[in-house]
Amino acid sequence: MDNRDAVSAFLRSRRDRITPEQAGLPTYGQRRVPGLRRGEIAALAGVSVEYYTRLERGSLGGVSEGVLDALAHALRLDDTERMYLYDLARAAGPASGARGRQRAGRPTVRPSVARIIEAMPELPAYVMNNRLDTLAANPIGRALYSEMYADPACGGNVARFAFLSPAARRFYTDWERMARFAVGALRVEAGRKPYDRELTNLIGELSTRSDTFRVLWASHDVHVFRDSTKRLNHPLVGDLELDQETMSLPDESGLSVVVYSPPPGTPAEDCLKLLATWSATTGQEQGAHSTVVSPRGEEHG
Repeated sequence: MDNRDAVSAFLRSRRDRITPEQAGLPTYGQRRVPGLRRGEIAALAGVSVEYYTRLERGSLGGVSEGVLDALAHALRLDDTERMYLYDLARAAGPASGARGRQRAGRPTVRPSVARIIEAMPELPAYVMNNRLDTLAANPIGRALYSEMYADPACGGNVARFAFLSPAARRFYTDWERMARFAVGALRVEAGRKPYDRELTNLIGELSTRSDTFRVLWASHDVHVFRDSTKRLNHPLVGDLELDQETMSLPDESGLSVVVYSPPPGTPAEDCLKLLATWSATTGQEQGAHSTVVSPRGEEHG
């Protein structure tokens, strides 16, 4: 098993999206390719056509940083795409195979990190890994994602919830945007850890069960979750517009703390206060029940 197919598809997809006009190249006659030709990318990167052709066939092992930088510039890669290209090159190196074929360890949430998210009773907070598994959540966090935790098929995984749960398309007001970012985040992780067995199984499951995921995965777009605005339609408290901050832990675990907060004075602030009061009053473990009872006494299965 290697990452040649991923390398080849990524480089082709980035080449196909660049027009000669964007690259500052003259155009003559009818072009038979949607973007730039291999020879044009090779010239922009300062390498031979033969060498670039070998790269686009998936052979990134041993490529120097200088060539990767030139290639990233020629392909007009953004910071996330550049990082992904470097990850692909590292994974193609001779030392990566033996390490990568090992089953990825399951990092544990340190007690101090768990205490931090528990100490934010009015802000939904989670500890998440790069496969989009939520490994820990405070009570209001579980209440916010009650439908995901109520569905045992999701396994606490945001990507499974987004693509496999019918409730997700209503919950995420910007479902299409969320779906693209989830796929892009998994694509980044696949570039970093191509031999992660659990990640491979997750991608295979989503590709098999979701046509939309399969199409988006084939686009080879990459994204990194950082700060953003989340627009949600919660079954208990209605519409919410929340700011999301994602803070990577300063260790080798690959875990991040994700916190949602409402801008002061907005309806979302009142909605979260209601949700926090309800979750604290009921003491309900959201993942243990399939029925969610709202603050108004209504049941949502």
